[in-house]
Amino acid sequence: MTDPGNKPRTIICAGDIHGYLTKLLNLWSNLQSHIDPESFNTATVIFLGDYCDRGPDTPKVIDFLISLPKRYPNQQHVFLSGNHDFAFAGFVGALPGEFEAKETWQEYADNEEREGWFKGEGYERMHLQGRRWGGWIKAKFNSVKGIAYKGSIYDAAPTFESYGVSHGSPDLIKAVPDDHKKFLAEMVWVHEEDDVCIETQEGVKHCKLIAVHAGLERGKNVREQLEFLKARDARVPKVTDLSGRKDVWDMPKELTDTIVVSGHHGKLHIEGLRLIIDEGGGLEGNPVAAIVLPSMKIVRDIDNSS
Repeated sequence: MTDPGNKPRTIICAGDIHGYLTKLLNLWSNLQSHIDPESFNTATVIFLGDYCDRGPDTPKVIDFLISLPKRYPNQQHVFLSGNHDFAFAGFVGALPGEFEAKETWQEYADNEEREGWFKGEGYERMHLQGRRWGGWIKAKFNSVKGIAYKGSIYDAAPTFESYGVSHGSPDLIKAVPDDHKKFLAEMVWVHEEDDVCIETQEGVKHCKLIAVHAGLERGKNVREQLEFLKARDARVPKVTDLSGRKDVWDMPKELTDTIVVSGHHGKLHIEGLRLIIDEGGGLEGNPVAAIVLPSMKIVRDIDNSS
């Protein structure tokens, strides 16, 4: 809804943080500088997922996110699950609902040796993605990203170390505090907003907004996908809308006047109402970005806001 002055509400969509606390704090400070106080303090802030892995400060990132509702009580905060967060939750037993762990492994069993799935204490109860996350990948170099793997296929070693345990140690399950497990358990897989304003060349448009970490899968019914994402059913081995690449990149053809915003892809890509906000990709030298609606302004952690 718009306020009595008919000023459209502010929506902030923040890209993947990947354990970089300093980048998150600088981004937050720059958002505060770029947006007028009233709009900032009543904004809807959607974090697009991937809070852990690659960077050194995952626990402090989660502490900061958990602190926001008390510090900014008039903002609305949405914490989407990324594929990395889903896998982290899978390792520490914080995925929603009931599932039979072994049934999540079967389809991808041929990859177990190459990906070095976790087989330590408690693995029998672990979701496939948790085992992949806490394992040791055979290859040392990620040729797609052009960097060395950090422990597992998810680059989870910095997350283990940031909680004070070595990579692949089942001690992580005890080391992660209850409020962090609660945060992981409560992450949503999709968020929808009605009547979101966006500035376009044709003027201000009123749209629906769908926020999902990677995107909506091509060729599948959108309504069914949204219902599945809202149900947060972890019985599946993987959630394509959180982890896909080319198959979730495009805007579904059946959607009109709908913004689809995601992170995940290691790129900043804006094409019509399809917004991909992940300039960082979890790489140390890259910025963390957010997009502000309705203005479509991109704000980065590296912006000089003075």
